Amino acid sequence: MVGRVLGDRYEIMEKIGGGGMALVYKAKCRLLNRFVAVKVLRPEFTEDEEFVKKFKREAQSAASLSHPNIVGIYDVGTENNNYYIVMEYIKGQTLKELIKGKGTLGVEYATNIAIQICYALDHAHKNHIVHRDIKSHNILIREDNSVKVTDFGIARAVSSSTITNTGNVIGSVHYFSPEQARGGYTDEKSDIYSLGVVMYEMLTGRLPFEGESPIAVALKHIQEEPVPPSKAHGRIPKAIEAIILKCMEKEVSKRYNSASEIINDLRQSLVMPNGDFVKKNKYVDENTRVLEPIKIIDKDVAAETEEESDGGEANRVEAKEGKLVIDDYSIDAIPSIPGGNEQSPQKKKKNVAFLIAAIVGGLLLALLVGGGILFVNSLFTVKEVEVPDIMNMSENEARDDLAALSLILEVTERVHNKDIPEGSVISQIPKPTEKNKVTNPVKAVVSKGPRKVVIPNLVGESYDKVKMILERENLLEGKLEQEYSEYPNGFVIRQSITAGISVDEGTTIDYVISIGPEKFVMPTYIGAGIEDVKTDLIVKDLILGNITYETNNEHPAETVLEQSIKPGTEVSRKSVVDFVVNTQKQEPVSSSFKLTFPLPGDLENMKVTVYKVQSEISSRIYETIHKSTDGPLEIPVSGEGKVTFEVYINDSLYKSVVHTF
Repeated sequence: MVGRVLGDRYEIMEKIGGGGMALVYKAKCRLLNRFVAVKVLRPEFTEDEEFVKKFKREAQSAASLSHPNIVGIYDVGTENNNYYIVMEYIKGQTLKELIKGKGTLGVEYATNIAIQICYALDHAHKNHIVHRDIKSHNILIREDNSVKVTDFGIARAVSSSTITNTGNVIGSVHYFSPEQARGGYTDEKSDIYSLGVVMYEMLTGRLPFEGESPIAVALKHIQEEPVPPSKAHGRIPKAIEAIILKCMEKEVSKRYNSASEIINDLRQSLVMPNGDFVKKNKYVDENTRVLEPIKIIDKDVAAETEEESDGGEANRVEAKEGKLVIDDYSIDAIPSIPGGNEQSPQKKKKNVAFLIAAIVGGLLLALLVGGGILFVNSLFTVKEVEVPDIMNMSENEARDDLAALSLILEVTERVHNKDIPEGSVISQIPKPTEKNKVTNPVKAVVSKGPRKVVIPNLVGESYDKVKMILERENLLEGKLEQEYSEYPNGFVIRQSITAGISVDEGTTIDYVISIGPEKFVMPTYIGAGIEDVKTDLIVKDLILGNITYETNNEHPAETVLEQSIKPGTEVSRKSVVDFVVNTQKQEPVSSSFKLTFPLPGDLENMKVTVYKVQSEISSRIYETIHKSTDGPLEIPVSGEGKVTFEVYINDSLYKSVVHTF
């Protein structure tokens, strides 16, 4: 099948699912250039007229529904004995898969899912269609968390006067209502019971009834009360538990009367999670209940099996000839009503004959007057209302305003918008004041709020590039300042918001642009001592470069002879300056003086010795024998720089004199 084109339009791309009756493929519609899902009847059933009839009925039943929370039917066709239905392709996962992945869902999240399921059921029930197989496998969760209810294939159009087949039940046993498990009368309230099971499963991660066999589970639906959700899994608010248990009441009359009633209570539970506002319906005694319709076996339905979304469990049930059949088990359908009067076989036959005659007469009349029951819907006029202005409203407010006019909101897209708050309506179709049929949804684009962006690093980037970056990231240029810096002229040196921080798009960023290094006039250093020059360079934020030495007898030593940047030149900070420094050393000047000292008077004859000490070198410069009467002595000495003279008398230090020449 993959690679084939059905109806010269639908190119089969891949198999995405299947069940006992049909296979499901992902396909591409060549005409509208969109992806679709194509359900194809299995080859082994194409020769079976009953299955083909059922397949066509599935399409006709589901195609009559148009709602944003129901998977749409686009087309039906037959080609080369391949019977197929073209449906809306949903990208996402089943609620069953979501629960398996998460274990349990949060109360608010689960409540929002339940509300959307109720929207779908409310629309179907108002169009006299009962799903009869509400379960987590048949609930699709899209990537934007919107809900689509699928597989209305077992639903059959009913009206207030329809006699329902009570002996024929198809579905998944874990989600059965008690009346389905008994093979009894089923209506909209059977869907409400199954919805209660789905809500129970979402919040607790488990099903209310389990058993070793399908029949054991079915009997529990009939005979046992479910464990309260708060006991199965803690921290479940009082209000939502009361809603679930009211949906799952054994007695039909005790359940909610409609899906719209459930929506109201679910919304109230979000505001008052522990409120005591769930009202109990009055009990209708079975012995005074209106007699159930006569059980008419619908062979078309009874022969079918239902496909599972998760691969197909064996938990399927059907009833034949007044018996409930679950896999290989069977039990008798519920006997006559307790306390009721038994009718004789002859009287029953009369009643049945009369009823059949009435039905046949009614059908003939419909064919004569309305052109056939297949076109009965065309006899009714769909109400049109003026569409209100929901622009800038929150999504919930918009839904409430539309619901008051029997209109439904369909969110077609969620986009970022810096001007419209998150969750508010950006645009709508039809526009305000335009007329719209109540069966057609009002489509809206809802804001996801401002897009989050990460502040880029602007430092070191040129002004032109910064403007491009801000425009690309949808950020706004704020206050612009200029400063001297070591960065080149026109480059960013600082920004008001640190790079890497996440902010809303449209955020304003201030930044500082460099105008280059600060300029000043180069001073003259020629003739200045090199040590003083080094100090001044630090003060002026200039950098000392290379120093070379030359000898120049006209200038003092260690003074600047040349500088690499001429005095008076305009320079910037951090400029490098090289110097030529004078290394000339002045010739030392020799001089002399007289070393004068007295002689001791207590010695008649004495040896006088004088040593010259300089740079740790000692040399004897004088030694003579004197009498005490020779003193004081004056000895001429000479030297360069700082010199120490030591005087010894008879080899003992007598005097030390320091002199600088």
